[in-house]
Amino acid sequence: MTITFIGHGYVGLVTACIFADFGNEVFVVGHTKEKVARLRKGDPIIYEPTLKELLKKNLQAKRLHFTLDFQEAIPRSEIVFIAVGTPPKDNGEADLSAIFDVSRKLAKYLKRGLTVVACKSTVPVGTNKKIEAILLKHKPKGAEIAVASCPEFLREGTAIYDTLNPDRVVIGTSSKKAAEKLIELHKSLNGKRVMTDLASAELIKYTANSMLATKISFANLISFYCEKTGADVETVLDAVGLDERIGRVFMNPGVGYGGSCLPKDVKAITQTGSNLNINVDFLKAIENINQTAQKNLIQKIKRYSPGKKIAIWGLSFKPDTDDIREAPSINIINQLLELGFKIFAYDPVANTNIKKIFVNKINLLTDQNKPLENADALVILTEWNEFKQTDLKNIKKLLKYPVIFDGRNLYNPQLMKKLGFKYFSVGRKSVL
Repeated sequence: MTITFIGHGYVGLVTACIFADFGNEVFVVGHTKEKVARLRKGDPIIYEPTLKELLKKNLQAKRLHFTLDFQEAIPRSEIVFIAVGTPPKDNGEADLSAIFDVSRKLAKYLKRGLTVVACKSTVPVGTNKKIEAILLKHKPKGAEIAVASCPEFLREGTAIYDTLNPDRVVIGTSSKKAAEKLIELHKSLNGKRVMTDLASAELIKYTANSMLATKISFANLISFYCEKTGADVETVLDAVGLDERIGRVFMNPGVGYGGSCLPKDVKAITQTGSNLNINVDFLKAIENINQTAQKNLIQKIKRYSPGKKIAIWGLSFKPDTDDIREAPSINIINQLLELGFKIFAYDPVANTNIKKIFVNKINLLTDQNKPLENADALVILTEWNEFKQTDLKNIKKLLKYPVIFDGRNLYNPQLMKKLGFKYFSVGRKSVL
């Protein structure tokens, strides 16, 4: 099958590489000449484990093509996937301008006969109907279209595994022919098939991400209780998570969620609910708790740091990605800078991206031990594996004071006490 992806971010690029690996001919339409040139050379632009190897393999096999030209890709394709960004507007509503722009552009290149146009971007309910109206208005005479919603559920850092092993493949469409083509395309993937209408498919993605955000914020809410009462949040949540109805997955206290999905999707579904006159206080609380989790860490640093020179480990919003969109680190660093702290930071892959935001305001280092040298305290914001079993005695040796603010609960408080640290984690008794 010949297919096209419009957009080469985490969703578009990863999914395109995998479908090419299955033997399909895949075109990827980009927007920037420089990025398309890099992709053609095998540079995936984004960091995702094993993506570079998969990209190069399918470029060499000539199954994967990157272009700026809609005319090169659209007329050849049986299925066209829209996979462009839907960032939040100032009011939290999803910005759909890129969705509608590419819909107008691709419409005029549709061939005679049927083309399935499937939206992978996360969009509010009703968006695919608007896409359909644009396509019908601008398509050539004789071209037939069928619109579908095929939301993605991949996680950055495990995007390739998640795409190959989804829990479910959601296909929303009213067209039997579109459903058949999409089922055929996805035949090599695992997961339950959920065949539904456009509106349900659109809402499934928002519902899933809002639920995940709820679990994180709920865990942080319980951590607030634990810190006030002396209870241990990890013990509490471990015990609660043993209930099969609840589970422990994603119910992790820390400095809150970030990334390209959860923050914007919670905001978007909140705004959609407001537009529909639905009470969205519950959704607003999810976001408020997320912000409070970051404020609590800042207050601990402000109160207990013995000095103003701070080492930070972890800048990306989660491990195994260089994505810093809505990363808690950005807000926390900004707040610390306003309080007069000097920041020396390290991340395994996100330094380049974070530098674009802070320029010369913080010191970015390429060795995880360098920020520690003579620092007054260490702050941990991302749970990279290399931080979990690091040499704690060496950390103590390098720091000016043995003080750690752990926003991800990486270490055992009893061990930290034994080693002589002052240790402040989330929802657990501080080691003073």
